[in-house]
Amino acid sequence: MKIIKNSITTEYIIQKSKFITKLYHVNNEEEITSILKQLKIEFKDATHICYGYIIDNVKRFQDDGEPGGTAGMPILNVIEQQNLNMILAVVIRYFGGIKLGAGGLVRAYSNAVSKALNETDIKDLLEGMEIEISLNYEDLKIIELLLKEETIINKTFDEKIIITFQTTISDYNKLKNNIQKYNPIIKKEHLYIIR
Repeated sequence: MKIIKNSITTEYIIQKSKFITKLYHVNNEEEITSILKQLKIEFKDATHICYGYIIDNVKRFQDDGEPGGTAGMPILNVIEQQNLNMILAVVIRYFGGIKLGAGGLVRAYSNAVSKALNETDIKDLLEGMEIEISLNYEDLKIIELLLKEETIINKTFDEKIIITFQTTISDYNKLKNNIQKYNPIIKKEHLYIIR
C-alpha cells in the first residue's frame, strides 16, 4: 500500500474545459468533509467538483452533476490502480463549452488524476510503532546509537531526556529488548502507520 507524501494541485485543459486536480493526504473522513467544504467555497463558480477517496477499507466517490460513472468512479479507479490509501483526489471542472461525451469525460478525469500523481511523491505505507522513552543523560550516546536507523520525532532535555521515535513492527521487539538493557522508562507505545 502507498500514500502521497504531500498535497498537490495541477491543471489540465481539454477541449477548452479546465480540470484542476487537487490531491490530499488525509487521515479520516472528517478531514475530507472539511476539505470539500472549503473547496466548494473557494471554487464556488466551478461547474463540477468531483472526487474519489480511499481511507483504509472505505472507498467513496462523487460525480457532482456529471453523468453517472464518468467522473468520480474514474478518479477512484486511478487511485485504486496505484494502490494508494489515505488519499482524497478532487477534480474541479470549469466547462469550456464543448461536450466531451461519456468516454471523453472518463478519459479527462482519469488523465487529470494520473497527471497529478505523476507530479507528486508517493511513499510506501508500513505498519509501525511510535515510542516515547525517558532516559538518563549518561545513556544518551548508546541509545542514540541503537536508534540510528529509526526516525526520531522529538527529543526533550529536562531532568531526564525524552525521545520519541518511530520504527517498523518487524524491528520493534528487537529494538525494545536492546533499549530496555539501559532501563529507560517507556512512556507510550502505540501502533501507527509509518509514512
